[in-house]
Amino acid sequence: MEFSNTYFDNASTSWPKPVEVGEAMSRFLREIGGTYGRAAYGRVFQTSGIVEECRNAMAEVLGVSESGNIAFTPNATTALNTIITGLELNQCEVLISPLEHNAVMRPLERLAQAGRIRWKVLPAGKDGRIIPEKIPEVLSSDCRLVIVNHQSNVNGVIQPLQEIRSYIGSIPLAVDVTQSLGGVTVEGDKWGVDYIAFTGHKGLLGPTGTGGFFVRNPEQLSPLIFGGTGSRSESFEMPSFMPDKYEAGTPNTVGLAGLLAALSHKPDKFWSADGFMMMLQRIAHIKGVRVLAAEDFQHQGGVFSIVHPSVPPSTMARRLYDRFRIEIRSGLHCAPMAHRYLKSFPAGSARFALSPWHTDGDLESLAEVLELVLS
Repeated sequence: MEFSNTYFDNASTSWPKPVEVGEAMSRFLREIGGTYGRAAYGRVFQTSGIVEECRNAMAEVLGVSESGNIAFTPNATTALNTIITGLELNQCEVLISPLEHNAVMRPLERLAQAGRIRWKVLPAGKDGRIIPEKIPEVLSSDCRLVIVNHQSNVNGVIQPLQEIRSYIGSIPLAVDVTQSLGGVTVEGDKWGVDYIAFTGHKGLLGPTGTGGFFVRNPEQLSPLIFGGTGSRSESFEMPSFMPDKYEAGTPNTVGLAGLLAALSHKPDKFWSADGFMMMLQRIAHIKGVRVLAAEDFQHQGGVFSIVHPSVPPSTMARRLYDRFRIEIRSGLHCAPMAHRYLKSFPAGSARFALSPWHTDGDLESLAEVLELVLS
């Protein structure tokens, strides 16, 4: 068995990055180094141009026409907290998918414990994929927000966002594309999504410390962080216009330079859907192994997990690394709700997440290695 790449922890952070990412960040630090929107000289103009070019590029991958409604944050967690707390929800219900990450569940639970909201789970199949036609069974007049994790970071299930929109009417729809973006097409305008939270360091192959969100109607969302923006400095109040309303403090300009390079140099995917499906089928035939994945492969993203009745996920991960230098993540993946729904709680799972750099040969070798390790 041979591997071109033994790194399968891309759901945590992608690796390797395109070489242009590091080059762009190094060049920024060596040759540009200006701040964003805080003065009127050459370095600032260059830096601001990079940030705005990155904003425009993000609009393309998010499938939205209004790039000015994209705000950058350090990560998707900050973006989701801004959305959930900024809507100032009170005495209402929030509907969520059964596969949400703690970046959604913890701010929601904080509001629930304060008596401000009640959250309910949308009806779904065994794999956690929402069943749109059953949404009316749980939808009430008190619902003020629907939150959906576009692709699960545990089993890779992709949710039917356009169908979900058709059943929730005009209720605001917030989508977490942290795992899907870069591997799955996102069409924010077409799907009628009101809020999209994203990160740069996973499927987009950008650096850590980059992320943000799209907001369709900024007047409906209060900021989370308050501080200097370089604009309206005479006022103690945050500016009301985009993107300044949500971008207090000096942004991660060097990171955004790297993210722009990643967006401009996205590699072609080397592995095929057939190769991925054949690997999953082969792993599923290993005695005792349960594969956490979509029941229908057409709804499967590039992430899956496995559990074994006698080999804990942590033991599995250690064996893979010690014997084959295969790098994965084991445990709950910051998504205990998903594991409860998938009946893999509390031990969690051994998770594998592909990148464009993997090949069908890598997938075949991974299946062979798992047969050896778990037989």
